[in-house]
Amino acid sequence: MDGAISQWRKQWFDYFQYLRQEGFLDDQFVQLKKLQDENSPDFVVEVVSLFFQDSEKLLNNMANAFEQKVVDFKQVDAYVHQFKGSSASIGAMRIKNVCINFRNYCEAQNLEGCLICLQQLQQECSVLKNKLEKLLNLEQQILAAGGSIPVIE
Repeated sequence: MDGAISQWRKQWFDYFQYLRQEGFLDDQFVQLKKLQDENSPDFVVEVVSLFFQDSEKLLNNMANAFEQKVVDFKQVDAYVHQFKGSSASIGAMRIKNVCINFRNYCEAQNLEGCLICLQQLQQECSVLKNKLEKLLNLEQQILAAGGSIPVIE
């Protein structure tokens, strides 16, 4: 079993490094992991789950705003600003970067640019959700087998 655990740990570490190199996650995610301990073993899973619940609501709110006859760019910008903050808090760097561009389009009241950014946000959220599920499932595998998650700096 120890061989399997060390293999899973290496797989987890390599995958985590890949997520950082590709800009899916930044150091904020590392900080989040450091807040998790035996008193709150599901801390990261809970924070990430809340992020995706909120994201879904915000994406729906944005999509609805663009279906109005007159688009309230200030309201959309408020949603994007909230999205940017929550994505930054979990270290979702690529999402945060799309939000930065999105806010520029809101400020310019550029509908086409906003709609492209909305699609990018939906795409990035979906991709990140799948990647984090894979990472967190690997963690569950390691822990269930009696192993520990590699420490990241």
